[in-house]
Amino acid sequence: MTNGFLPVSTKDMAQRKIKQLDFVYVTGDAYVDHPSFAHAVISRVLEHHGYSVGIIAQPDWKDDKSITVLGEPRLGFLVSGGNMDSMVNHYSVSKKRRRTDAFSPGGVMGKRPDHATVVYCNLIRKTYKKTPVIIGGIEASLRRLAHYDYWSDSLKHSILLDSGADLLSYGMGERSIVEIAEALDSGLDIKDITFIDGTVYRTSHLEDVYDVMKLPSYESLTEDRLNYARSFYIQYCNTDPFSGKRLAEEYPNGIAVVQNPPQKPLTQDEMDIVYGLDYQRTWHPMYDCDGGVPAIEEVKFSLVSNRGCYGGCNFCALTFHQGRIIQTRSHESLLNEAKKFIEDKDFKGYIHDVGGPTANFRQPSCEKQLEKGVCVKRQCLFPKPCKNLQVDHSDYLQLLRKLRALPKVKKVFIRSGIRFDYLIEDKDDTFFRELIQYHVSGQLKVAPEHISDEVLEKMGKPENAVYRKFVDKYKKLNKAYGMNQFLVPYLMSSHPGSTLKEAIDLAEYLRDLGYMPEQVQDFYPTPSTISTCMYYTGVDPRTMQPVYVPKNPHEKAMQRALIQYRDPKNYDLVKEALLKEHREDLIGFGSECLIRPRKNIGQRDRNREKQPANRKNADQRSSTDGIRNHDTRKNGKSMGTGKKKTIRNVHQMKKK
Repeated sequence: MTNGFLPVSTKDMAQRKIKQLDFVYVTGDAYVDHPSFAHAVISRVLEHHGYSVGIIAQPDWKDDKSITVLGEPRLGFLVSGGNMDSMVNHYSVSKKRRRTDAFSPGGVMGKRPDHATVVYCNLIRKTYKKTPVIIGGIEASLRRLAHYDYWSDSLKHSILLDSGADLLSYGMGERSIVEIAEALDSGLDIKDITFIDGTVYRTSHLEDVYDVMKLPSYESLTEDRLNYARSFYIQYCNTDPFSGKRLAEEYPNGIAVVQNPPQKPLTQDEMDIVYGLDYQRTWHPMYDCDGGVPAIEEVKFSLVSNRGCYGGCNFCALTFHQGRIIQTRSHESLLNEAKKFIEDKDFKGYIHDVGGPTANFRQPSCEKQLEKGVCVKRQCLFPKPCKNLQVDHSDYLQLLRKLRALPKVKKVFIRSGIRFDYLIEDKDDTFFRELIQYHVSGQLKVAPEHISDEVLEKMGKPENAVYRKFVDKYKKLNKAYGMNQFLVPYLMSSHPGSTLKEAIDLAEYLRDLGYMPEQVQDFYPTPSTISTCMYYTGVDPRTMQPVYVPKNPHEKAMQRALIQYRDPKNYDLVKEALLKEHREDLIGFGSECLIRPRKNIGQRDRNREKQPANRKNADQRSSTDGIRNHDTRKNGKSMGTGKKKTIRNVHQMKKK
């Protein structure tokens, strides 16, 4: 047995004098015993409540015996695809296979199957016919009811049906998994565990379920995509633990899937307990020969200070998974974890991050949320900040000051992202000033996503004027302190609502700023987001109004190329887009031009110039023509021009 780690073999069990484990956790990730990894958190929480748990990490799904290495558990199997949806983990937005997997030993791709949760459950069922199987994690959570699957371009059943599992735990499952364990331990049959918040179960007797809201049936969803849009918005409006209703989705043959209301958010004491458990804070030693697990590098010296997000971005699945109510850890809990960093031989004095989904959210957006929940059909920050919004950075500021004061800590950075529209609402700029002085590692990540107000509205983001206001203040404060630090804006191409016109507008904006991003996020339709619903149905589920959706791969390539118009590899795509939109004024030698004309024009380009695309037809193209808590950005890098010169400030206007 490796001291401190959970059992991964019968030898480990014997050394712990365990004849039969209570639970066996099967995960698509390598075993990393760190609170940033879901399998570690759930297993340690169960252990804290007196249950024994073993880990089967990345079993060989082609070998039936791989699932039997720890024997049959007394209470059940827990199954998760991993920290990421397995399909997002495996494929880029263009559906090309990724080359590496940061959650596998040595970063090797191919250690888990596609649709890992379903495959693992089917593997278990081959050997253990009657043993309870409970699924959870982000893959199961965001696929808990009928959902659009981008990779097959189809509407799939609830993952509970496709996997053959008995019960699904959705959201952040620390509380629900303990309630499930206690119910099983008391002798209840898994089929009778239908009463736990934060779970989904199947039934053949929907008439016996009380206080339930029926969603459109699965058959009706397949017949009319507008029914899916309506169903999805009902689900979206019932993600709050205080106001959320019990939902039921009917399938053929008298089967129904029932989603119980979400679990209540954890208290600060409960959060402290979860993050204070006996994690080893690294990968299992069995991976040493492979060089470890790359994903730990981003989080090893980072602190999770909160969870949940009321930002409400439409392309983000956090509303469905973590919810909109902010939950935080105490200063004492975070300081104790930071002190463990100092003892680590690899610690160089830098705390890489203090944050969560949004770093500068440290309390609920208003006083009523912890008693009545969030507003059902209103957002806290969009389209304008709510009049009841409490904007206060004082607690976060005090926390950062305490961390900076720890011995051997040289710098405390914020890398998980600042919500700039919230920050700019703070009338007290003390935090803004100290952020620039002490917490920027040369560059600050922010997420304006686009500059077109029409596209931003579909994204659920504030209008561009808010970002410009933030940029102006950021520049002024940098100048005041004699600093010249980068702003790294995340930008997204091809989001629903974005035509070539908006993509060109964004390119012109970047031209005026004088830089080109090295990385661009093309919109990725992942399960259970409003934006994905728009992509699939062609309407905004909030209003049921039509939305233009760029689906054709070539158009998407043009939109992406426009953001990186200076890259010579993108020249042909940029030129084609400009000609298609009759923006020949942007092809030339003037300072306002995006590209220059080339002397040696090929026959293909001459034909293109003679026969420009019909803009009217392009504008009227159906959103269904043609073929990212997920937010799939990983390992973000700084931005540059693509040339061998350094830009002093990416938000400084280029001198003419």
